[in-house]
Amino acid sequence: MEFVCYPKCTTCQKAQKWLDQKKAEYTVRDIKTQNPTYEELKKWHKASGLPLKRFFNTSGQLYRSMELKDKLADMTEEEQLRLLATDGMLVKRPILISGDKVFPGFKETEWEKLL
Repeated sequence: MEFVCYPKCTTCQKAQKWLDQKKAEYTVRDIKTQNPTYEELKKWHKASGLPLKRFFNTSGQLYRSMELKDKLADMTEEEQLRLLATDGMLVKRPILISGDKVFPGFKETEWEKLL
């Protein structure tokens, strides 16, 4: 499994602690220093089956400063994916990836399915 996170994020810390308690094997990827690419985001979005908006960090400072709440509706899916690929801080975290399953955000009930 791949655990994509921002180490200073308290939700990411909580999720990592949960994974460790479950003795899960995973690799850590810092979303700020190793921003997901357009291709990765496109693949993850498709695999998740979720709306693309779930991949945006809607509570982040960058999201708010760019006023994306009002702009996303007028953007195409490709434009949204390209925007997400510009800065890891725009991306919802943590993201847990295992094979063809992708879970953005920490929800124990969803993550439990992977273990």
